[in-house]
Amino acid sequence: MSNNITLTQQKMEKANVWNKSISSIITDLKYLFKAGVLISNVLPVFTGLWLALYFTNTSFATKWDIVLLTIIGSTMVMAGALVINNWYDVDIDSIMDRTKKRPTVTGNIPLKVVLMLGVSLSVLGMILLLFTTIETVAYAFVGWFTYVILYTMWSKRRYTANTLIGSVSGAVTPMIGWAAIDSALHIVPITLFVILFIWQMPHTYAIAMKKCDEYKAAGVAMLPVVRGFKVTKRHMVVYICLLLPLPLFLISLGTVFVVIATLMNVGWLILSFNGFFTKDNYSWAHMNFMYSVNYIMIIFFIMILVTLF
Repeated sequence: MSNNITLTQQKMEKANVWNKSISSIITDLKYLFKAGVLISNVLPVFTGLWLALYFTNTSFATKWDIVLLTIIGSTMVMAGALVINNWYDVDIDSIMDRTKKRPTVTGNIPLKVVLMLGVSLSVLGMILLLFTTIETVAYAFVGWFTYVILYTMWSKRRYTANTLIGSVSGAVTPMIGWAAIDSALHIVPITLFVILFIWQMPHTYAIAMKKCDEYKAAGVAMLPVVRGFKVTKRHMVVYICLLLPLPLFLISLGTVFVVIATLMNVGWLILSFNGFFTKDNYSWAHMNFMYSVNYIMIIFFIMILVTLF
């Protein structure tokens, strides 16, 4: 009887160790691929695809293979870029609290493996996109090159313009999706590009304000670190103001979309103006961050929703 109990306990202990190992691997991969950032970039790609199908009167059923290739390929390219960013930034990630859990910092995944994974995903993603259109590949490459070379390796640690440069990589995502169906030289995908490009500025500045001390310690030239909070707040207001007229360029999506998008822009502008009167900059920055995240998710979700009715 005692032997059976001992065997059972050993099996349970092994199972627990196995479960912890699996959980640890999943956690490491989540940090390595920056799961939240990756997922948030897939939505604009799909939105671009969906709207291209809608405006060209193309059936989803006839293009399901292109849709699949575009989503998988672009996700791999973006994942590859994010992984290479982790590999390159390991020195500053080890200083900042928000990035200390990344497997590149903890050593759970060797840096050579991380680099090989990042490059492999980038190349394989581009190969898959070659089965869609050359224009799609071009936009994907622009996004990858901007994020990995111009942002991560060149401007991030040197210039406050790093945010402006990095914004291009996220802004091309709907054009990647649209170009897989039709040429993205169209008012809708171009407007989506502009929305994402402008949105990323106050969104990133809010993060930089929240984590200002960490960026300063790591030597990253974010605007709040170099110019201070007052200047950053002014920049945020200017960029949010630039969002105000953009829904009008998407009137083809209907009045409901234009009204909702405009109200959301006005709401964000009011919140941004409150920054000049608040004493708790960190709380205000957090509210802006949360508003920006929900703003972009809602805007792009509604773009899809209004085409269904």
